[in-house]
Amino acid sequence: MRAITEGEIRASFVNCTKGEAKRLAVPRDLATRPWDDLDFLGWQDLASPGRAYLIAEHDDRLVGVALRRTPPRAELARRSMCSLCLTTHTGDGVSLMTARRSAGNSDSVGAYICTDLACSLYLRGKKDAGPGGRMHESLTLEEKIGRTEVNVAEFLRKVRSSS
Repeated sequence: MRAITEGEIRASFVNCTKGEAKRLAVPRDLATRPWDDLDFLGWQDLASPGRAYLIAEHDDRLVGVALRRTPPRAELARRSMCSLCLTTHTGDGVSLMTARRSAGNSDSVGAYICTDLACSLYLRGKKDAGPGGRMHESLTLEEKIGRTEVNVAEFLRKVRSSS
């Protein structure tokens, strides 16, 4: 992913108002993000742990979505898999993230996503998901990245669709 600015981030959101986009907490470390290793920009709102944001290039433009994170359940001790990068985590390492559809209705779509939204770093081995976090696959890194990009694009397509 190419480096993006705060202005581009705020302008990219498709499922919140301009006022909401103006008020959301943008990461302060944009200059030091590992842009070459990112397939999308994702972050949690530190002031509001139930909120997260994801921005990716989709249909030749930046598309940002505001996400709501379902609170973790205490009994969630088993392993769960991220639907974007297929990394598995124990505990609250994967969360159900929901996004309001941008088509103006009150529906939302959801996906199980790495809670820290660091899918790109898990894929590349830059962040460790712990023992058993990444399954052995015969795919190349480029193929795994491509699969994740398709999964992100499909999620964004669902957010932008009316049904």
